[in-house]
Amino acid sequence: MRSTVADDFERMWGDLLPVGRSAASGGYFRQPFTTPEVELRSWFVEQCEARGLRVETDAFGNVVGWWDVPSGPSGPGVLTGSHLDSVLDGGAYDGPLGVVSALAAVDVLRSRGFVPARPIGVSVFVEEEGSRFGLACLGSRLAAGALAWDSARSLTDRDGVALGDVVAGGSSSLLDGVATFVELHVEQGRDLVDRGVAIGVGSEIWPHGRYRFDLTGAANHAGTTRMEDRVDPMLTYAFAVLGANKQARLASQRATFGRVEVTPNGTNAVPSRVTAWLDARASSEAALDSLVDGITAQARDRAERDGTDLSVTAESVSGAVAFDPALAARLAADHEGGDWPVIPTAAGHDAGILSAAGIPTAMLFVRNPTGVSHSPAEYAEMDDCVAGVNALAAVLKDLAK
Repeated sequence: MRSTVADDFERMWGDLLPVGRSAASGGYFRQPFTTPEVELRSWFVEQCEARGLRVETDAFGNVVGWWDVPSGPSGPGVLTGSHLDSVLDGGAYDGPLGVVSALAAVDVLRSRGFVPARPIGVSVFVEEEGSRFGLACLGSRLAAGALAWDSARSLTDRDGVALGDVVAGGSSSLLDGVATFVELHVEQGRDLVDRGVAIGVGSEIWPHGRYRFDLTGAANHAGTTRMEDRVDPMLTYAFAVLGANKQARLASQRATFGRVEVTPNGTNAVPSRVTAWLDARASSEAALDSLVDGITAQARDRAERDGTDLSVTAESVSGAVAFDPALAARLAADHEGGDWPVIPTAAGHDAGILSAAGIPTAMLFVRNPTGVSHSPAEYAEMDDCVAGVNALAAVLKDLAK
């Protein structure tokens, strides 16, 4: 017999599945302040209003639906939720799973007659992925005061549109009075699959950063220019990619060149310029610095031999985040079948920004049988999604009672 939780979850999930989905790849294009993402945020507001939650928005597009205490004094609020935007050609679960699960958890608590002694908020932060304006967790950074609007407003997307042209900006009070944040997220890896459990609790986020490599050379004819006469930045870039792969493997860290722009981008032309973005992640800040320094040094050495020029710009760097250990232990303990495992993640999250801002923070992970994320193959079984909803409901009840 199907549970009410499963029916409630599937109904909401069915609302989201078609929005921003590519017919060609099956992946999602839900970039911030574009039609699909705006449609999803409108859907979220409607869901909050249908539940009688007090909707609060800020000048950056972040939204919280508050389940206020019915009467009498209340303590500081408990916040949950996640994001609705996606990477380019991304999966369905990264972000939306946390939002839908939060709404479903509120429904579970209400169906059981729970009355919170503290307000419970369900949040949606904008531009978590950094897929449009290039800075991950942009909405939560602005809400937490970790990034000033004067610095953020000039960020541009690939078409040259500035953030300040699509959102009013200013200030935010969404996080005022928030005592705890709990983010549920699909696991982006196979730790829980290997352990054979549906739910895990986050211990930390690896430090990570995005670095722009600008390589310049000399444009020339692909047919008439002898190989020994070329000043080809694409060649330097190719060695940088191979070097990054080797150094990350040897150090058991992560390094990825996943985006590249070429000028003039002609089939029959030696490029004059290559701009590429390195995503680097490591188990410690010292290891991250060492990794990026090593990749940069190897690329510079190759540039000297190729006669090209290289400059490297750190566009965003996030330090290591250790989630509140007492809170993690509290969430992980004493569940049917034993304690939930406490595991690290190499992926960035809004939870990391709020934790760095001084808000006690925890994460719940839901098993992903494919282990694949940022891809249409990202997945979670319905039984595990329901387990995540019930786990989040239990956590919220514990924190808001």
